[in-house]
Amino acid sequence: MTPQQLIEFAWGLANSEKPFLWIISWPDLVIGYSAIVPPEFVSQTKDRGMLASWCPQEQILMHSSIGGFLTHSGWNSTLEAVCGEVPMICWPFFAEQQTNCRYCCIEWGIGMEIDNTVKRDEVEKLVREVMDGDKGKEMKKNVMEWKTKAEEAVKPGGSSYQNLDKLIADVLLAGNV
Repeated sequence: MTPQQLIEFAWGLANSEKPFLWIISWPDLVIGYSAIVPPEFVSQTKDRGMLASWCPQEQILMHSSIGGFLTHSGWNSTLEAVCGEVPMICWPFFAEQQTNCRYCCIEWGIGMEIDNTVKRDEVEKLVREVMDGDKGKEMKKNVMEWKTKAEEAVKPGGSSYQNLDKLIADVLLAGNV
């Protein structure tokens, strides 16, 4: 994330007028150590926003108060959001993130992609849509269905359960390691 993208995200969040928890991992996330959120942003959002440098992401996403999740669409984060029934704003960069974003946004209907240029008006619009809009409600319904499918897959007899059993039998127990 560039310092300019950070500022655009900040003002998009502020202008959405929604409560938020924003985890910014300094300096890993932002290019350049001098990148900071504008003091005006902090004062304008102090009663409805919290900034932190780390959080237990899985626990946060499982909390019922979380209405949306800005993610790079890494596989672990995607699964954690599905398990927490949280619709996503996807901002992919590399590796599997592009593919996961496509599935979240187009195939599964549980995410909306933000343009890589990151403009505050788009951030505001997406946050409002995910939190209150018709598309956001549809995404919430869809992510609840995907959570149920994921739970079924890992139960005894489910597809993931069976695949793990097959892996163990074919590779580990057969001595093919």
